[in-house]
Amino acid sequence: FKIGICQLAVTPDKERNIQHARKAIEEAAQKGAQLVVLPEIWNSPYSDDGFPVYAEDIDAGHDASPSTAMLSEVSSRLKITVVGGSIPERCGDKLYNTCCVFGTDGKLKAKHRKIHLFDIDIPGKITFMESKTLTAGETPTIVDTVHADVGRIGVGICYDIRFQELAMIYASRGAHLLCYPGAFNMTTGPLHWELLQRARILNNSYMWQLVHLLEILEPVTWLGVTQPL
Repeated sequence: FKIGICQLAVTPDKERNIQHARKAIEEAAQKGAQLVVLPEIWNSPYSDDGFPVYAEDIDAGHDASPSTAMLSEVSSRLKITVVGGSIPERCGDKLYNTCCVFGTDGKLKAKHRKIHLFDIDIPGKITFMESKTLTAGETPTIVDTVHADVGRIGVGICYDIRFQELAMIYASRGAHLLCYPGAFNMTTGPLHWELLQRARILNNSYMWQLVHLLEILEPVTWLGVTQPL
C-alpha cells in the first residue's frame, strides 16, 4: 500500500494552485499511491487578509468551491482516497480552516475544521493570529476508508498536533493512521516538527503518524511529490 504526500508551492492565483494540486495528485497516483495527502491551505496564500478572499462554500460545492470540486473529480477518476490538505472555508459569516476527505467514489467522506488555531507573537521574528479571521472547529474527525492496510484515519490540521488529547481520542476510537496536513513556519516549526510527531507516536504507540514530513513504517510505502511553479 502506498501513500502519496504532495508539497505545493502556493501562488496568488487560485486556479493555478488548483492545477498544481491536480497534477501532484495525478503524479502520486501514477506512482501507485492509493491514498494522497495535500498540505494545509494549498489554494491560498497563508494570511489573515487572504483567507476571506480565497474562502469557498464547501457545502454548496461546484462553482462555489472549485478546489473541492477538483478533489472530488480526481479522486473518482483515479479511484483513490484524497485527504485534501485544507482550504479556507466560508460558512455563513464564519471562516474555517477545513480539511475535506474524498473517497474513491468522489464523494465527500468527512470535513475537519481546525480545532486549535495558531496565534503567535515573537517580537522581531513572527506575529500571526489565525483567530483574527478564523473560527475554531469543535469536533474530532474520524474517516473509515476502503483500504484494508489503512482502515480508519484520524484527521487534524497543523497546530492540532500540539495537543495529545485529540490523538488520544482518535486512538480510543480505533484509528490506525493520524493525518495532520501542515504549514509550519520556519521560526518555531523546526523546533516542534519532528518532536511533536514522535510525541504523538509515543502517546499512541500502535498508530502511524502522517503530517508532511513522515515517520516511515512498513508495510506502507510513502511517496513524496513536489509540484513546482
